[in-house]
Amino acid sequence: MTTAESSQTGGFDLGALLAERGAERYELHTRYLNHQLPRMLHTIGFDKVYERAEGAHFWDADGNDHLDMLAGFGVMGLGRHHPVVRKALHDVLDASLADLTRFDCQPLPGLLAEKLLGHSPHLDRVFFGNSGTEAVETALKFARYATGRPRVLYCEHAFHGLTAGSLSVNGETGFRDGFAPLLPDTAVPLGDLDALERELREGDVAALIVEPIQGKGVHEAPPGYLRAAQELLHRHRALLIADEVQTGLGRTGDFYAYQHEAGVEPDLVCVAKALSGGYVPVGATIGKDWIFKKVYSSMDRVLVHSASFGANAQAMAAGLAVLSVMEDERIVANVRSTGALLRTRLAALTDRYELLADVRGRGLMIGIEFGRPRSLKLRSRWTMLQAARKGLFAQMVVVPLLQRHHILTQVSGDHLEVIKLIPPLIIGERDVHRFVDAFTAVMDDAHDGGLVWEFGRTLVRQAVANR
Repeated sequence: MTTAESSQTGGFDLGALLAERGAERYELHTRYLNHQLPRMLHTIGFDKVYERAEGAHFWDADGNDHLDMLAGFGVMGLGRHHPVVRKALHDVLDASLADLTRFDCQPLPGLLAEKLLGHSPHLDRVFFGNSGTEAVETALKFARYATGRPRVLYCEHAFHGLTAGSLSVNGETGFRDGFAPLLPDTAVPLGDLDALERELREGDVAALIVEPIQGKGVHEAPPGYLRAAQELLHRHRALLIADEVQTGLGRTGDFYAYQHEAGVEPDLVCVAKALSGGYVPVGATIGKDWIFKKVYSSMDRVLVHSASFGANAQAMAAGLAVLSVMEDERIVANVRSTGALLRTRLAALTDRYELLADVRGRGLMIGIEFGRPRSLKLRSRWTMLQAARKGLFAQMVVVPLLQRHHILTQVSGDHLEVIKLIPPLIIGERDVHRFVDAFTAVMDDAHDGGLVWEFGRTLVRQAVANR
């Protein structure tokens, strides 16, 4: 670094700081952040030191190549450090734009809104925030104001975020416990039209918010449900909100997951995660013109809903680059073909392994569910795990996938025997075969009574100790 450069940066050197303090990463988290995170990572052997990443792969301090089947919970839709997104961010920083003056109209938000609406032909306007939960919060506020009604319905086992409003429509008690009182919202079973209609008859429902495919457990709305729910809602002057934070932008083989069902046109759609390119947090709530015009009904209400960092230039540039890459590299087509190959190969294993109960999902959002085996020997081991804590067998599979085969996956939710695969949308056949071969090896070991069950006993001891 030259003297001039040093004076411009005040002597700050990020590379030097990381070189000096990077080895303290787990200690720093333990001392200053969520202290349970490093504890959990140490316990299950996930306390790796990753040093660099590219695409669907990252490398640890020992040089091992890891395949990412998690994509940062779906954020890394294009993988890590896509060159087009990187260049867009360099370009926008180098442009020295007069960003976030609050009293002008920069071009990038309008251009990104135009691009998003090109994929959402029945919608008209966009609000940009900073995350998926903020996109949901916006949809909840807009639905309540536009309809003049207080209550929003949501589906059991749903996940829509963890801020207070989105937590009110979260279908898992584990996230809600201890944070009451929340907003007056009501859960209905996914796919149950009778339950939906019963609530709508009360006359106070503003909207139903639904994930077309639930992230927790990877459960898809039954065929015809979204269309029928939309008709019921509109008949009762309520709105349909589609939460596409995880399923949107190609994840399921269409730009939005609701597009798998003909005639479904949500009134509000929430997107985030992959729109960021993995760099700059961004969320978007896309809606119909009349809803926006009702919320922003006069100049007095021009700032009635806003976000301090919403529509910032870096986020908008990243989003524009992401959508450009999706078109140029035919990302959605790759999701369809690669997802079909992955599901086909995994589904073929259900007859081979009695512990493997189901393979489901769409595109590159796949759930692998484990279930009670038939044979006495395996059944006794399964029962031991279930008695300690439901979900331990799935964790037993996730751990050797990482430790032995260098593949990162996740259990789909607490107390679930489901592994969720949401890899970067750019993976190809080689990655699919690598994953299936590793998964097969782990399942062989589980059925033969090998090292997987040794780790299982460790998990049981920990589960009992934590009660």
